[in-house]
Amino acid sequence: MNPPPTPIVVRSLREQIYDHLKREMQFGRLVPGANLDLKALEIEIGISRTPLRDALLQLAAEGFVEILPRRGVRVVDLTVERIRDHYEILAALESAALRNGVERITPELVDRMQALNEEMRGALGGDDFDRFYAANVEFHECWLELSDNNELKHTVRILKQRLYDFPRNPGFIKEWEEASTEEHATIVAYLREGDVSSAADYVRDVHWSFAVQESYIRRYYSDSGHAGPEK
Repeated sequence: MNPPPTPIVVRSLREQIYDHLKREMQFGRLVPGANLDLKALEIEIGISRTPLRDALLQLAAEGFVEILPRRGVRVVDLTVERIRDHYEILAALESAALRNGVERITPELVDRMQALNEEMRGALGGDDFDRFYAANVEFHECWLELSDNNELKHTVRILKQRLYDFPRNPGFIKEWEEASTEEHATIVAYLREGDVSSAADYVRDVHWSFAVQESYIRRYYSDSGHAGPEK
């Protein structure tokens, strides 16, 4: 018996433009603070103003660009103030996702988290930031995926993209990443004990605390040149 045909996913023009503009930001071709030349974009991409406008509206809703009345569209600067706000929101949402998934946390899931944390440590030993980053994202996804709240998950993922991917700094601060793996180990230890409440508190009050992570944050974004001055 032949397998069923693979469905063809047709993406709208708005979605394609949205993805294109995010790639341009991710690879640093559209830099924070830059004003977008909409006419030039129309010509470059070969599209009309309507799908471009719709894509920009979505990017504005997600915090990647600002639509300024009578002044056009600007790529959002990642200021220290915005980073602080993002951390506060991520702290609340990730800890809530962990609490809400308490009945779905299994020993196998905790084993998976521990294995991912060990992979992160191995990646640090080899100065392989791409591998570290991928394992770090998957570590957090272990409990984020437990949530039935799709809006929560979408918000978390968009905020992380804003913090780390637009554009992504090719380097990293090794001491920060080493400290992060130690924090992950603490989260895993709480979960092994069945103490989800303490794990969630730790995620909120330490792992995603701007105050706790501030010195690393300022070094990382200062070195990368991504964060503008606090406003």
